[in-house]
Amino acid sequence: MRIRLLPVARLFSIIALPALVAASCGGGTEPAASSTPAAVIAIDGSSTVFPISEAVAEDFGKTAGSAPVTVGFSGTGGGFKKFCRGEIAVSDASRPISTSELDACAQASIAFVELPIAYDGLAVVVNPKNTWAASMTVAELKKLWSPDAQGKITKWSQVRAGWPDKTINLYGAGTDSGTFDYFTEAIVGKAKQSRGDYTSSENDNILVQGVSGDEYALGYMGLAYYEENQGKLKLVGIDDENPANGAGAIQPSFDVVRNGTYRPLSRPLFIYVSTNALARPEVQKFAEFYLANTGTLSKEVGYVSLTDAELAMVKARLAARTPGTMFADHAAQSTKSLTELLQGRQ
Repeated sequence: MRIRLLPVARLFSIIALPALVAASCGGGTEPAASSTPAAVIAIDGSSTVFPISEAVAEDFGKTAGSAPVTVGFSGTGGGFKKFCRGEIAVSDASRPISTSELDACAQASIAFVELPIAYDGLAVVVNPKNTWAASMTVAELKKLWSPDAQGKITKWSQVRAGWPDKTINLYGAGTDSGTFDYFTEAIVGKAKQSRGDYTSSENDNILVQGVSGDEYALGYMGLAYYEENQGKLKLVGIDDENPANGAGAIQPSFDVVRNGTYRPLSRPLFIYVSTNALARPEVQKFAEFYLANTGTLSKEVGYVSLTDAELAMVKARLAARTPGTMFADHAAQSTKSLTELLQGRQ
């Protein structure tokens, strides 16, 4: 089992290295595109995808003649900003590229290939001492996290009758995180719409520490971070109240994330590779290496691997350099499986 960064080490890297970790060569601040040596493959973006890209970069660095790779984690939105300015070759993303980001890339003549590389589920978690919130409905979560809940829905008893008349202390992803975008779109109904009076962080370890130390806390984070910290947290089952997805609340697991029954909080993860960068042999080699190893490495760092059939279709996208996104219609994300979307674009 690959060991990921310890919480303290990772927090230090966020503070001291402007969210940049060198995965196969020395550290330092991400240089601007004009000063980046051609051989360096620069990656930035989602903190959720970071562990997979870090693992891939580490193993890639052990292959003969490989180029150095730097891997940062400034958040999905932060990564796309750099990507659409041409500053990085690869953007890690825990959600599909947005319309505004598509426009920014188009204006800068940045074309790309969108490559799903694994699945993740979002876990809603509480403190282990919490004995009442074994499950919640999507409607209850929306009531709690909607912008108009700020300053109004502050106690557990306001979410469901019979729950404690105690203040809920909320923890969630930072606003530049793809996790934040995905959670708000899935639960509230619109990306980036959320109450603001909660403890937010791009570093999931801070969220783990907050919820694990507070009996009346509730938070959300990637399933992988729950899996890493099961002894400190307790899962909340989620009921989307849609009979088509099965009756009752479902707790996230790798199986229900992959088969799509854990709705609406399961999602694919991506890397976006610049078409211009793919003209560099070292980037093409790295992208091929990524897809050849993502099945094994995504499991090692706690995510859910693609099926063999899905991975074959993703490899075909790279080989053909299929341009653009499968998610131009973002409604498709909630109505079609990844397999269906991949089949529609081949």
